[in-house]
Amino acid sequence: MTFTQELQVILFKPQGSIDLEGGKALSKQMARVVPQAYQLWVIDLAEVNFMDSSGLVPLVKGLKAARQSGCRLVLCNVQAPVRLILELTQLDTVFEIFHTYQDIFTNVKDNSMMLATN
Repeated sequence: MTFTQELQVILFKPQGSIDLEGGKALSKQMARVVPQAYQLWVIDLAEVNFMDSSGLVPLVKGLKAARQSGCRLVLCNVQAPVRLILELTQLDTVFEIFHTYQDIFTNVKDNSMMLATN
């Protein structure tokens, strides 16, 4: 018998600012997704030009929820102002950050790396 687990990608694309209001909107979006093991949650920040400390809350909560459910959450297309906030808070060492959306898939040579790890 052969078992294949196909990866399901959930893509979030916030826009503008992730501040208190933008963070609430992102949190609501993420809460609508029922996490399932082996999902890949991608937060594409290409259109986010500002983030403050309150905007970090939904990212951290999302990461926690994803990991608890056996999912993997990654960030991509992080713009300079957002990257600075992540670096200042040292969250750049907590999140997996990819330069582009395509890099998420091309940088992974071994499919087992796509699976969530605890």
